[in-house]
Amino acid sequence: MRRSTVFLARLSRALRRVQPAKLAFLGYLSYIVGGWLVLSLPLLQKGPGVGALDGLFIATSAVSTTGLTTVSVTDSYNFAGQLVVLLLIQLGGIGYMTFGSFVILSRKTDLSEVRADVGKIVFSLPASFRIDKFIRSVVRFTLSIELVGALALYFVFRKAGTPEPVWSAVFHSVSAFCTAGFGLYNDSLVGLAGNFWLNAIVAALSYLGAIGFIVCVDVWRVVRGKVPSITLTSKIILWSTVWLTVGGALLLYVGEPSIQSLPVNERLMAAFFQVMTSITTVGFNTINIAELSKASLLILIVLMVVGASPSGTGGGLKSTTLSAIFGVMRSAIAGRKEVRFWGRPVPAERVWTAVAGLGFYLVAFVIGTYLLELTEGSSFVENLFEAASALGTVGLSMGITASLTSVGKLVVILLMFCGRLGPLTFSMALFFRAGLQPDRADNDLAI
Repeated sequence: MRRSTVFLARLSRALRRVQPAKLAFLGYLSYIVGGWLVLSLPLLQKGPGVGALDGLFIATSAVSTTGLTTVSVTDSYNFAGQLVVLLLIQLGGIGYMTFGSFVILSRKTDLSEVRADVGKIVFSLPASFRIDKFIRSVVRFTLSIELVGALALYFVFRKAGTPEPVWSAVFHSVSAFCTAGFGLYNDSLVGLAGNFWLNAIVAALSYLGAIGFIVCVDVWRVVRGKVPSITLTSKIILWSTVWLTVGGALLLYVGEPSIQSLPVNERLMAAFFQVMTSITTVGFNTINIAELSKASLLILIVLMVVGASPSGTGGGLKSTTLSAIFGVMRSAIAGRKEVRFWGRPVPAERVWTAVAGLGFYLVAFVIGTYLLELTEGSSFVENLFEAASALGTVGLSMGITASLTSVGKLVVILLMFCGRLGPLTFSMALFFRAGLQPDRADNDLAI
């Protein structure tokens, strides 16, 4: 007992000296490796089995909540295997250390400084949020929304006559809220494209996951009278999400040839859903992505690069980062030296983080596309789209994922892992001894 106590004390001291970004890196990596080993067990597979590289691909895609797959989850794994995939999605969706921290907090034990610091790195929290209360709210909110979503989807799947409606409802509810894009149907949701309630429920779950736990907790605090108004972060997230959705859906509705022949309501629903799935990075699709025009593909690529919001289940550059960059451009035109939103200045360190995040994201995007161009025989547009989808942890594809070479699969695996951590955090963990520490400044903006 004494030896174990001494070991734990030494381990705790050693962890305090490790940069939070490196701990986040190792944490997600441990999830992926553990999931890979479990999914490699023959008793979880069916048919000819899944190769080692494909198993690693599925585990990485699930933990990163991407949804890209080189093999069919339904055809390759039995119920137990599908359950493991769903658990990996859940762990990846609520974020590294969240479950462990929730268990600690449930035992009425305070979080260590190490866990608190990594939590701030993972969630990108404003300084006004307490990490312990935030984590409790995240887990309770997640389980509540997924339960309601599963109940709603059950009636939809049962009425549509899909097999095993209960399991389908649970799987797709968790996958949608965690913006993972994994499904039990090989055509994603194309077979149910005209089902209004399916479109509406999946979109609602995806937006709730993508706008981030910051907004949800923020709104709940306002409703309960704990604070007078939502934070600046929440205002930026909500406004940017609305404008990107409306603008993108309008462009697809007007300019996409493949949906022009649909009835007006189905055409509008198709345009909205593809934009929603890109900006929330959920990755479900109701029309064949490979049949879209290049103009529409460009719109989806831009939306996938922008992605969701801080502390949410989605990936991408983040809406707040885009807003900060837009604020810099607007201030430059106006001749101002500071960035302001709603009359409030944005702290310089937040702007600095946004610029650095954009730079590292573009570098990773270009390198990933370049490597796919070297290794794959698919077209430039297909490789560009695949790289954007993997780095943004989206899961949409023009149909080339299953035919990737072994090297191409490794490239996409790295892009998905990098996208889940965030290219800036990924770079800090790999290449720098010191980097951006959790921001303790007195402000309420998260980038």
